Amino acid sequence: MARWFGSGNLSVMTVLPNTPRAVAPDVLRARLDRASTEASSRGVDALLITPSPDFAYLLGYRPPELERLTCLVVPAGGVPRLVAPRLEAPLARHQLGELAGDVEVIAWDETDDPYALVHGLLASDARRVGVQDQMWARFVLRLRAVLDPVELVVASPAMAALRRTKDADEVDRLRAAGAAADRAMAAITGERLSGRSEAEVSRRIKELLLEAGHQTADFAIVGSGPNSASPHHDPGERVIGEDDAIVLDIGGMLDGYASDTTRTAFVGDPPADFRALHEVLHEAQLAACAAVRPGVPAEEIDRAARAVITEAGYGEQFIHRTGHGIGMETHEEPYIVSGNADPLQVGEAFSVEPGIYVEGRWGARIEDIVVVTAEGGERLNRTDRRLYIVE
Repeated sequence: MARWFGSGNLSVMTVLPNTPRAVAPDVLRARLDRASTEASSRGVDALLITPSPDFAYLLGYRPPELERLTCLVVPAGGVPRLVAPRLEAPLARHQLGELAGDVEVIAWDETDDPYALVHGLLASDARRVGVQDQMWARFVLRLRAVLDPVELVVASPAMAALRRTKDADEVDRLRAAGAAADRAMAAITGERLSGRSEAEVSRRIKELLLEAGHQTADFAIVGSGPNSASPHHDPGERVIGEDDAIVLDIGGMLDGYASDTTRTAFVGDPPADFRALHEVLHEAQLAACAAVRPGVPAEEIDRAARAVITEAGYGEQFIHRTGHGIGMETHEEPYIVSGNADPLQVGEAFSVEPGIYVEGRWGARIEDIVVVTAEGGERLNRTDRRLYIVE
């Protein structure tokens, strides 16, 4: 069993995985309208969005990613249309539901040229078109050839402007995902970890994430001993033993939104220098979370955490940014890093995860998801942030 330096544990509740909750059609219509407006405001004549989180954000579903082109065309100031292979068109209309009346599905046959169909949907005077950031290269190259001399630019400035600020329903989904991840974290830190391989513990965490309600368990980093100094360690066959620090970084998807949380544990009685390291980290994470409020530049959150760690002499051991945005993807805008002067806005959600890593010896990280509110910031993760002492 685990014990903590700090407040008590959370109870564990098992919930079977469920079907992701649909997004209301009116919300999707509003997103499509905003996407069109954003494109226009940035001098982009249309957005071309292939299956991806951007596609799911706008249409409420994510079709199969195939070698056949499926492409949502969102013109600036026009009506959106979906170009899809004929064999995928029935699924598209079914998934669109009430939205099918707003988005015409244009089916293409195996002998058709879908790129020419896309070209035909653009205004005759189109000069700049935004392509989805994760569009396959084969699609981008074919579109570039067909659309020449139209300039292809990235769609991310327009799409990030839409997605980075979450509405109340999105925050609720993130809150539920965070609570489910907390249940999984509470469960794994209540189990005996010594004598088990990192890979075994990682597999167990993924089971716990699914039991807690996630539809997918996307990652379960378990870095023990010297491996805890590698922030993105791939869990292997190393057996966890006495006097090992253990970094546990876990997350998945629930109702289309991501969870991501990290806690640090130690097998046995931690030596004074590791206790001191973790206490500095705890203070840094508290300082960064306390700095969150609307209007504050994103880099100030990074600066708040880094100042505490640097003052304590661990500055060179903090080797990554303080955080990343989260939503339909685990990593998205805004990024909490030096040089990002964008002011925080109500509804933005991001991780606050400072870490200290002493190469070849040990490491530690504490991570919570925080949402910007009118009053400051709401932490979506509630498990204890102190050092977990485990068997």
